[in-house]
Amino acid sequence: MLFTFLKYLQPTHYFRLPKYNGHSIFPKVGLLPDAICAQLTEDLSFSSATARSYDLSWQAVQKGYIGSADTYTQFENIPVVDNYRFARKYFSSFWVFYVLVIRLLSFYNPITEVLGWWKTRKVSRSTYLKIPLVNEMYATFESELIQQKPLVSVIIPTLNRYPYLEDVLHDLEQQAYTHFEVIIIDQSLPFQPEFYTDYQLELQVVHQEEKALWLARNRAVKMAKGEYILLFDDDSRVDKNWISEHLKGLDFFKADLSSGVSISEVGAPTPAHYAYFKISDQLDTGNVLLKKDIFKAIGLFDRQFEKQRMGDGEFGLRSYLAGYLNISHPYAKRLHLKVGSGGLRDMGSWDAFRTNSLFEPRPIPSVLYYFRRYWGNSAARWSMLRTVPLSIMPYRFKGSKPMMLLGGMVSIFILPMVVFQVLKSWRLANKKLRKGALIAKLEE
Repeated sequence: MLFTFLKYLQPTHYFRLPKYNGHSIFPKVGLLPDAICAQLTEDLSFSSATARSYDLSWQAVQKGYIGSADTYTQFENIPVVDNYRFARKYFSSFWVFYVLVIRLLSFYNPITEVLGWWKTRKVSRSTYLKIPLVNEMYATFESELIQQKPLVSVIIPTLNRYPYLEDVLHDLEQQAYTHFEVIIIDQSLPFQPEFYTDYQLELQVVHQEEKALWLARNRAVKMAKGEYILLFDDDSRVDKNWISEHLKGLDFFKADLSSGVSISEVGAPTPAHYAYFKISDQLDTGNVLLKKDIFKAIGLFDRQFEKQRMGDGEFGLRSYLAGYLNISHPYAKRLHLKVGSGGLRDMGSWDAFRTNSLFEPRPIPSVLYYFRRYWGNSAARWSMLRTVPLSIMPYRFKGSKPMMLLGGMVSIFILPMVVFQVLKSWRLANKKLRKGALIAKLEE
């Protein structure tokens, strides 16, 4: 990774892992086009030239560089003081102090650590994301892919949400791009087949008795006739250009996946990077268009995540590692209602880190299965240390820094219970790891 401290700050981030071909996501700055370099800001206060280059590479990716420049396959060690400078530029002072404490408790040279932290104390938090890279040609781009009219298969699993599904289907009826089918895997009780009779859509509806989200999505992918798969949720609203924007984005960037942004009024604030194109570091199965061939190459969704969390994140990571380009698409957005009933709320857990009772595992075991399988036990522990204390507070306070800080303080007072929850989750994740992935192949 570019900077060592990212193992504490982003221990289980996609981009910490090299792809299967050995390449990272970070471009070699000397090979970037001049037009891109002109939009980056070189920081001459780094003590090493390598750190300055790595910082520019970080800026390029975070500001939205999507291109073909060669990327790093190996990284040099960066001086401690430069790691602290980098951390202060892009993370809050709280997390910089957190890294200092962790490093001191890990028996790194205390003089080097304290000096590095102290020398960079006046470094201001960067506002670089306020000026993302510009894709001037996108607005006037005429997509040949749209003109070819490939069949898109829109996949919607649903469970006890007919009132919201009605709005979803009405939004699909209004789409400007019309060459698509809709596959609904309905797990509702009671099942209402008459609900689907009046829509002006090419509908395939299957009643699935087992309440299983990833089984439903896998089943629908197998049924899909389209060259492209568009995964959607049953509690979302979209504009009429939603499908066409996804296709246009794929075509413009020659990408394999288009991850539309999800806007919600519940939980954390909308991230700044949702406003522009960038290489996506996540996959949300409530709003993503991808080539069906990807499933043929890397398999379907892992059913180890059934009734739990992060199955979409795992599939996104698999596609990233295999070398597929996934773009974050600001114009193919959806409003995610996150309604309080139905869906995962009826199947099992909704939130990955927040439990429904004191004796349930924290986080959900599938989270640790995912982290440990791809990043290893050490990174999983760092991730738990960073996320579990903040998860003590309810989800509705996720966007409130004071409440998150309060959650961290409360976790100290209930530490024995938190440790019990984490150990329980770790043991259950052990069982998943021993059993292995449940990834079926999509036959040709």
